[in-house]
Amino acid sequence: MRNRKFLDKFLVAFFVLVLFKIIAIIAQWSQQAIQDALAGVFKFIFFVCIVVVLIVLLQSKEKDPLPPVQKKYGGNGVPLDSSIFDRLKSMYEDIAEKHIQNNEYKNAAVVYMNLLKDYYRAAKTLENGEFYNEAAAVYLKKLNNKADAANCYVNAKQYDKAIILYKELQQKEKVGDLYKMIDDFENAFLFYQMVVDDYLMSYQMVKASLIYRNKMDMHQEAQKVLLRGWEENHDPLNCLQQYFDNIGDVKKLEHEILQIFGQTPSDKKIIYLEAMKQEFKKSPELRVPTRNIAYEIIAEKVTTRSEIVNELKHFNPDDEVILKDISRYKTSRNKMFRN
Repeated sequence: MRNRKFLDKFLVAFFVLVLFKIIAIIAQWSQQAIQDALAGVFKFIFFVCIVVVLIVLLQSKEKDPLPPVQKKYGGNGVPLDSSIFDRLKSMYEDIAEKHIQNNEYKNAAVVYMNLLKDYYRAAKTLENGEFYNEAAAVYLKKLNNKADAANCYVNAKQYDKAIILYKELQQKEKVGDLYKMIDDFENAFLFYQMVVDDYLMSYQMVKASLIYRNKMDMHQEAQKVLLRGWEENHDPLNCLQQYFDNIGDVKKLEHEILQIFGQTPSDKKIIYLEAMKQEFKKSPELRVPTRNIAYEIIAEKVTTRSEIVNELKHFNPDDEVILKDISRYKTSRNKMFRN
């Protein structure tokens, strides 16, 4: 591109010089013989023609350059034409696929890794063939993929190796699970407690309680965490509902519902009312106490939140009269405000 621009500029400058030369020759006609002048003109024209031909040849060469050769290289550094490269790649793909169809997963992995340089497919092929240790080695050495390598070690029952990798990945719950699988409960609980502490630091009380309850079999600690979440307003509704869900005995559940309600401040009673909707449906034995709590909350809040009367229908699902009462109440209240 630069050469072409240079030739264009050179050609323009050359023709300017030609023009000046012709003017000079014409000016000499008055001083020299016409014959000498004509000889000079023909010589100059001949010279100009040679230069123009050379410039045109150079420009045509610049306009039609040879296309660059796209080179690809084989495994031994031998340059390959792109079409040859594509055919070889397709051939290797077919070879690998045939090995897989014949359950020759290691041979297929060799093709992917050594001929196609596709390390991920090589590792995945070994994993699919249940050569977990070999797959883990490829994940680690070629891909630096500790997560997939650790999963392969778990499948290979190489728990010690998997634990090392999960520790490096800071997957503490997974480390605890693996320690539990090999009956090392002391270390398992140590890592589970780390997970709980992390959840508590970010006020994820429900998740912390699930670790206590499901992984550590510490039901009382789980309930304490949920109760703390309710009291400290860290996702209070979910904490309260989970707390009640963990109580299987209906009599004990009724006792807890009444006791916690007695300690609930006024600003949280709307949330408590929401929880009572779920508890009302659990058992016929809970309908009376939960309905009474709902009536008490609605009566307390109706003066400031008139729409709360709509909650009555959740605690009287089969009572058509109460729906009419709610409608009349809302109508009369609207008339009072209009007047």
